[in-house]
Amino acid sequence: MSIPRHVAIIMDGNGRWAAQRGWPRIKGHKAGVKAVEDILEAAVAEGIGHLSLFAFSTENWKRPGPEVASLMALLRMYLRMFRRRFIEKGIRFHHLGAIEGMPQGIQQDLRELEAATAAHPGLVFHLALNYGSRLELVQAARRCIEDGLKAETITEKSLQARLWTGDAPDVDLLIRTSGELRLSNFLLWQSAYAEFYVTETLWPDFGAQQLRDALDAYQQRERRFGGLAITET
Repeated sequence: MSIPRHVAIIMDGNGRWAAQRGWPRIKGHKAGVKAVEDILEAAVAEGIGHLSLFAFSTENWKRPGPEVASLMALLRMYLRMFRRRFIEKGIRFHHLGAIEGMPQGIQQDLRELEAATAAHPGLVFHLALNYGSRLELVQAARRCIEDGLKAETITEKSLQARLWTGDAPDVDLLIRTSGELRLSNFLLWQSAYAEFYVTETLWPDFGAQQLRDALDAYQQRERRFGGLAITET
């Protein structure tokens, strides 16, 4: 089986990683950002076309205020730091989620980063911030109505085109770190036929070798999509 076109990762375990070391949770989040940098490099080297990382959900606003504020400050700092890397590597950045409700400064940073990398030909990096798949589906349905589509004309294709992922291909491989066995409201539509890979590794310790292990496992799978096994060429 070939390299998956679209790899999605639910990044989990930053807090536990820090707790194991007796450190505050924010140190785990900082280590998690370093892991993002390493996985971006590895994804480019592996020839992956689309990489989606689940960084902050619509439910994460329920976390303690100081932690959320620290996360937002960390996010803004690293978005600016990553810009140079995206330009050097030809990576196209795409924000995945509801931009409304994010701090104004981060909204500006996200829009500027998307605009600055829009023409890049390489890996498309979808960063899920303020993302919830149920909200995404509701908004896609609303857009169908706003665009004047009649009920009988709405198809899977027309609904999918109005998802936040736009024209990105469906997820081929969905990875979850830290051993958790749930989707957590992430890319529900796009992962309908994704191959799942769960690892006990906490996100800050997930690097190029762990990604390679997941890709190796994926390449041993037989994808059927409800029918017979498909041999990819």
